[in-house]
Amino acid sequence: MFSGSIPALVTPFRDGAFDESAFRKLVDWQIENGSSGLVPCGTTGENSTLSNAEHHRVIEVCVEQAAGRVPVIAGCGSNDTMNALLHMNFSKKSGAAAALVVAPYYNRPSQDGLLAHFSYLAEHSDLPILLYNVPGRTVTDLQPETVCELARRFPRTFIGIKDASADLSRVTDHRMGIGKHFAQLSGDDELALPFNAAGGVGCISVTANVAPKLCAEFQAACAANDLELARELNDKLYPLHYAMFEDSSPGPCKYALARVHPWLSNELRLPLVPCGEKARVAVDAALEHAGLL
Repeated sequence: MFSGSIPALVTPFRDGAFDESAFRKLVDWQIENGSSGLVPCGTTGENSTLSNAEHHRVIEVCVEQAAGRVPVIAGCGSNDTMNALLHMNFSKKSGAAAALVVAPYYNRPSQDGLLAHFSYLAEHSDLPILLYNVPGRTVTDLQPETVCELARRFPRTFIGIKDASADLSRVTDHRMGIGKHFAQLSGDDELALPFNAAGGVGCISVTANVAPKLCAEFQAACAANDLELARELNDKLYPLHYAMFEDSSPGPCKYALARVHPWLSNELRLPLVPCGEKARVAVDAALEHAGLL
């Protein structure tokens, strides 16, 4: 089971290209500071602007640099089922522990379409899948009944979910419908505390890019049922959670990382641009509040 603080890693760019050297440093820094897993090529990794060759190289480098120290959950989502399968096959070959597969975006499939999409992937790959529900980005909402049905049909494949629906009742829906073995990971940093209280076991986090040690300590406190410490750490991180979305993500996150690490460039790919002044002010204040500046 995946648990704890798992950053959805940014993809560093320099002069328009994947900055492999900076990414390797980022992977090492994350592991050294307590992250319990890594997600390359998720939303925060700007996967929608990567070519397939770049996408696969980022996953390959992440697995290589992690070197078995923590599991790598490769972002494999696509609105094209066959392309998602292509990513999964490559990730399996590269040594990823699992695939993070988002509900198909733009196409707006029905729940039957979602069942067919994910069932096809399960039938054609033996790589474990963490479902990813983020209706604010995909428009499509992976309903609890669909999640439970997939876990029933393919219990060895669908091992958990990253839920960014902001609906905390779903943690109980999934726990009651599937069981405690199904790893429920929050996709919303600011809701990680109540999410864990309801039965979650961690977070696939944007904030952990910037504050891996604090996020890992927070998740450890939750796992130990130390509510007082968890609240204290959550309060320290809370402004940073919101600052990460003061502008289009991962703009504020990359700005924050560039403030913390001079070797990481604050560069994004169009149509995203570096975050504006309001976001920069919020990020700077949040970094100071968390003791990171």
